[in-house]
Amino acid sequence: MALQEVTRATTARWTERLTAAGLHPLAGPPPAGGRRLGVVLAARKPPVPAPAPAIPWPERAVAATLDLDGRAVRVLNLHSPISQRPGLVKVRTLEATHDWLAAGDEPTIVLGDFNTPRREHPDGSAWSFARTSDGALRPERGERWEAAELGVMVQRLRTYGYVDAFRAVHGYGRKEVSWAWAHGGGWRLDHCLVRGARRVRLCEYVHEVRRAGLSDHSALVADVVL
Repeated sequence: MALQEVTRATTARWTERLTAAGLHPLAGPPPAGGRRLGVVLAARKPPVPAPAPAIPWPERAVAATLDLDGRAVRVLNLHSPISQRPGLVKVRTLEATHDWLAAGDEPTIVLGDFNTPRREHPDGSAWSFARTSDGALRPERGERWEAAELGVMVQRLRTYGYVDAFRAVHGYGRKEVSWAWAHGGGWRLDHCLVRGARRVRLCEYVHEVRRAGLSDHSALVADVVL
């Protein structure tokens, strides 16, 4: 289980509840510099902490090695900053994450709120938030921004053996959102990418979580055979 947008107060409550449910939680570093949001990773077997990507806000990622049926698997829980944050923090976060994911060849799972893409097309291509709603590249963002956002998508990770669990099941003909405006419309910002997948048996968004007001994002559930 990968949770994003936990705070200092809710991290303690989540840790208690997850432990009571028989899981072993691993929290990322506490938020610093006046920031509030962190991440928590939990599994049935104790996660072994591993070095996370060297991102500007370290509390936005937690990495671990998990024993899944006798196989060691790298797992990363990531929450990307939004585009409006200053100092290219989103771009730098996603660049470091791409390098982390591309390294090595071991089975790897990355889950979380990537805050991208802006749009996916039936041919499998995608637009980042470096583009306007009509697809024009914003001069103030440019090619580096585009490359950073797409660098954590299957469009540029496929060459390293990754599959997008949702698209592996549903293809690109199905439109989906995981964060929505109150008046309708939204984006598919939450993802599960896997390297070493033999088969993806299920991947769905649980919109009831968002519609009930428990989160402003839908939950994502995946069942992957490594």
